[in-house]
Amino acid sequence: MEPLIVVGILLVAAVAFGAWYYAHKRRQEFAAFAAQHGLGYAADDPFDMLGLPFALFRKGDGRGIDNVLWGPWRGEPIRAFDYWYYDESTDSGGGRSRTYHRHTCVLLEHEGVFPPLAITRENLFSRIADGLGFRDIELESEEFNRAFQVKGRDRRFAVAFLDARMMRWLLALPKRWEFEVAGAHLLAWERKRMAPAGFAPVIEMALAFRENVPRAASSMYGPGSERGEEQRT
Repeated sequence: MEPLIVVGILLVAAVAFGAWYYAHKRRQEFAAFAAQHGLGYAADDPFDMLGLPFALFRKGDGRGIDNVLWGPWRGEPIRAFDYWYYDESTDSGGGRSRTYHRHTCVLLEHEGVFPPLAITRENLFSRIADGLGFRDIELESEEFNRAFQVKGRDRRFAVAFLDARMMRWLLALPKRWEFEVAGAHLLAWERKRMAPAGFAPVIEMALAFRENVPRAASSMYGPGSERGEEQRT
């Protein structure tokens, strides 16, 4: 066998082993974190969360959820997990490649049934989309409009949800945080994959996001409200 072929086989084997070892070590760290905090843990998603109507869960050409934690955190039920998606591309020679994006996510439930609303950071691509006419929801604060992209089908709900206090709170956060609401769920995520020990701040951020939901938005789509019942049907 040619020496170059042998070297290539060894390199492929080394990469495969490295990926396996990293995933194995990460699962062990998650299991330890779960035991320390009294949470359940599964390497795969036992809740089929990709079925939830979040825009984040529709990105890319492929996606998945791994390393799911669940249970009470300060008495509040939470789910925290790794989320990834990839974009697939083809070069001029016909070769295909994938670009992966990885996030640390926390899912909470709330009382009520909210229409989908995504609150993400503005970037070069979203500004280009705005220029092409794919506009997001504009609010009264120009500072907020420059910093965030707001997507949703119900502008009235978006205005009630993103009141002055909520906008101030969001503007004060580091740029790595993004959020969505849909139905009876809230989703918060960190724009990178965290070590298991780093999940605690993400969980706390999700809880803080829920605590800052304005009463006006909750009353519009809260339990027993007319709009909340419309969302259920």
